[in-house]
Amino acid sequence: AREGGGGTGRARGSRTVSRADAGRYVCRATNKHGTAVRSVVVTVEYEPSIGESGCPARRLWVEGAPAELPCAASGNPLPHVTCNKLGDHQEPPLGSPNVTRAHAGTYQCRATNSHGSALRNVTVAVEYSPAALTLRVLPSANVSRGASFSVECRAEGLPTPTYGWALPPAPNLRFAADNRSVAIAGAAAANRGLYTCTATNRHGHRAGSVLVRVDEGWVVLLASLGSVGAVTAVALAAAGGYYLKSRACKKGEYNVRDAEGSSEAACLHRHHHDRAEVYGIQLTQP
Repeated sequence: AREGGGGTGRARGSRTVSRADAGRYVCRATNKHGTAVRSVVVTVEYEPSIGESGCPARRLWVEGAPAELPCAASGNPLPHVTCNKLGDHQEPPLGSPNVTRAHAGTYQCRATNSHGSALRNVTVAVEYSPAALTLRVLPSANVSRGASFSVECRAEGLPTPTYGWALPPAPNLRFAADNRSVAIAGAAAANRGLYTCTATNRHGHRAGSVLVRVDEGWVVLLASLGSVGAVTAVALAAAGGYYLKSRACKKGEYNVRDAEGSSEAACLHRHHHDRAEVYGIQLTQP
């Protein structure tokens, strides 16, 4: 009889052995002269099996942590368990001491003993802080005044990163729903400067910056041309006035008597640096 079995008896016939048959059995022999007792320990060997409790089908690792993939299997004798990444024909990633993004994927764990083997697939996801951040200005970081442009930010990371910005304050900014980009319509001087994007998740953050220039060269050129034009106009006006005044002194019909003491007479008889200017006067008949 099996110890703890709740009774005694003899096995008759044959039946299929199950794992529940393992244990300590007590054999008792009796006749009219007495009794002999002997105990026997029975072990039941069986092929391996791998269950969810000892080997979860989904794992979540963090980059930089020790690379370990425990997978417990049942069986007698105790199975030997190995796990290899599917589709990886090179050295198994589990050979690396710490988790990297290359560890992500599906692994096949095999438990083996003398009675057979069992297989179980395990999917591993690797979380990591934001990396490979790229920041670009479309169509270009050199923007003409009044033109439209956008600044886009992308980063890898698991969980998916969220995005934040530090940029020149202006009223013409429009952020995307996921905050991954910002659009600027009608660029002005207020939009020039440094645009910094920061990608963040629970494992860390990463930032990048780009300098945007708003080209106002044509405005300055027009202003300069306007200034030159104004100066030129003033100079021409002054020259024209001088010319007209000079010509007014040199041309005309004069009466000698009336011209005496007049500004015209003074003009006609002026001297410059000891060099006399001589003008002819046409006399009119009284």
